[in-house]
Amino acid sequence: MKFPRIGLPKRVLQGALVISATAFVTAAALAHGDVVPQAVDTSTLPQLGAKWLDANPYNEKSPARSEALRIGISAYNQNCARCHGLDAISGGISPDLRKIDSDCTGMADEGKKAACFKEMDDYFLATTRRGRVRDGRVYMPPFEGTLSQEAIWAIRTFIETRREP
Repeated sequence: MKFPRIGLPKRVLQGALVISATAFVTAAALAHGDVVPQAVDTSTLPQLGAKWLDANPYNEKSPARSEALRIGISAYNQNCARCHGLDAISGGISPDLRKIDSDCTGMADEGKKAACFKEMDDYFLATTRRGRVRDGRVYMPPFEGTLSQEAIWAIRTFIETRREP
């Protein structure tokens, strides 16, 4: 890189560039913000009980699907969008949730496809309930205790509608 002659040594200019780049990365990380889980009102959904279900009860056949979707959109925007992006379109900080089960959608064998979606439900539920921590750093906060089972499955319902074809 060629530096213009402004009377400063090359090392000083390189140092300034490193400091500027570091400040930019730090600002971008801080813009990610602290995530404080927000409670979600699910009183209009059928209550699922204390035992966690293995699969989304608000599937395409559920009479509560449209209400779960309405709540899921709101809950996602309150709790997930700042990291995973509006409409589940990630800006690169966190995984793009439209693709969470993309490996499953193209499967021809219906049995394998159902097993794949079940595995993705398990992954989604475990991650959302317990969060993600690596090397002592919180990548995703745990939502269990703040979000009910109904709220978490409502969010999953919204994410399912955002799948990429």
